[in-house]
Amino acid sequence: MIRKHWKKIVVALVGILLVGDIAASFFFYNLAIKRGPKTFLEGNADLEVSAESLDEMLEGEWREWVATRDFEEIQMKSRDGLNLTGYYLPAKEPTDKLVIFTHGYLGHAKQMGLFGQYYYEELGYNIFMADARGHGESEGDYYGFGWPDRLDLIDWTKLLVNKLGEDTQVVYHGLSMGAATVLMASGEKDLPSQVEAIVADSPYTSVYNLLAYQMKRMFKLPAFPILDSTSMVTKAKAGYSLREANALKEVEMTNVPILYIHGKADTFVPTKLAIELYDHTNSEAELMLVEGANHGESFVLEKDAYKERLNSFLSHYIH
Repeated sequence: MIRKHWKKIVVALVGILLVGDIAASFFFYNLAIKRGPKTFLEGNADLEVSAESLDEMLEGEWREWVATRDFEEIQMKSRDGLNLTGYYLPAKEPTDKLVIFTHGYLGHAKQMGLFGQYYYEELGYNIFMADARGHGESEGDYYGFGWPDRLDLIDWTKLLVNKLGEDTQVVYHGLSMGAATVLMASGEKDLPSQVEAIVADSPYTSVYNLLAYQMKRMFKLPAFPILDSTSMVTKAKAGYSLREANALKEVEMTNVPILYIHGKADTFVPTKLAIELYDHTNSEAELMLVEGANHGESFVLEKDAYKERLNSFLSHYIH
């Protein structure tokens, strides 16, 4: 009788834990991956930036520059049927140089005008920036964290090469989630040969690693088992798992040169993730670490050094 009693207790406890885990997995899917407002990030100390950065991002001259450019709006249907929107701006003078920008989590395409102005005005590039699925004017009811987005990026590249010509020299420049996106595309077999160089600013190694870090930091929770269950929900609802969304495996296979840039004071996406990516990159790679810069701040805080390093890197691969 006692043994049966304990068995019932154990079964009941296991059932409670299982139900709790399932509930938590749906909670975290809705919290981080489902499209919509993300109030949990409001007041997050890891996303606090300097007054200089905040002023540049909110009031910088680049915003007026973006607003007064005559971008051509381009539509594309993704492989899984989503209508995606991008924005193309031809260079002032004819050129075969094209930079494709990929923005960060919860952002939108034209925020990459922070970098686009420089490529356009000083380097003379054609520029293109797209709203990632689930962002801006693009369809999608979830955030891909770079994984399904990598295929969208490849298809945007093919569309633009078809539009501009086979001799187009393409640079990918991504920030945060956008940096992970360009890295996740870097090792794909159908990556167009026109992609000559990649700039990854503030990237992460994999979605699982990033969210595991954030769960521990924000919620004081271990990754297992909740994140693994969340991954299963993500696979069912969004078509990808958190472990397969892996930039590290892609850079181990890439042949495209990569410039990594990361702030040394980044506590939202730890600097060690960029170092790990750099250490595992199969192609020629460079690493620029910026003293005192938090997440995505490097360009604003060290603009001259950033431009100098960017120019040096690009001059080796774009002619």
